[in-house]
Amino acid sequence: MKRSLLIAAFITAMSIIAAGQTADEIVSRYIQKIGGIEKLSAIKSMRATGRLIGGGGFEAVIVNENKRPSMVRNEFSLQGMTSVSAYDGKTGWRVNPFGGKKDAEAMGEEEIKQMIEAADIDGPLVNSGAKGVRLEYIGKEDYEGSDVYKLKVTLRNGTVQHYYFDTEFYVPIKVETRRMIRGTEVEMEQILGDYKQVGGVYFPFSVESGPKGGSFHSTVILEKIELNPVIDDSRFTMPAVPAAKP
Repeated sequence: MKRSLLIAAFITAMSIIAAGQTADEIVSRYIQKIGGIEKLSAIKSMRATGRLIGGGGFEAVIVNENKRPSMVRNEFSLQGMTSVSAYDGKTGWRVNPFGGKKDAEAMGEEEIKQMIEAADIDGPLVNSGAKGVRLEYIGKEDYEGSDVYKLKVTLRNGTVQHYYFDTEFYVPIKVETRRMIRGTEVEMEQILGDYKQVGGVYFPFSVESGPKGGSFHSTVILEKIELNPVIDDSRFTMPAVPAAKP
């Protein structure tokens, strides 16, 4: 009886170790496949431009900018108006003319949390240990008729993501994200595709996103990615709000 328990405990321990090694191995191969850590580290800033096609059929122009160490700015332009959401490493802010607001305003805690995630130019898988990200290999699964590797990725802030990796090319083809919004757990999904090489690094040029299992998804089609463009820090800094007239 004791021998059986010892064997079972040993198998369990080895399974945990193997799972951890498998998760690290998958992430390591992913980094190598998309270009390698040296090419990724050489990216100090990035600008992506393209179109967002909404579930209702509308089409908007988008511009997303990132700059190390942790700055991000997203623009959404439609019908002559442009909304902005940005984070400069300390402050998250937005301008939302679609909501009738022309001046910049500070973001709430939940929005800032998402902007901090978006400000990570490499994503959570690169240098995950230093970022406090926990990786767990779930196993192989079937996704639309093909085998995928499934990883559970837990960010330092508590956000849980599930990555589905192509078993041949080791790039993520789907990411599910579970987070708390206004006290309610919400699960979103992103479907990534049309990987193209820019400056020796592969990026997905098509990202479909929306509620998991929902029918209303939007799709981002990127037309151009620029690596290391000159972007002034002021692009990410919250503009001063005009003083109220007496």
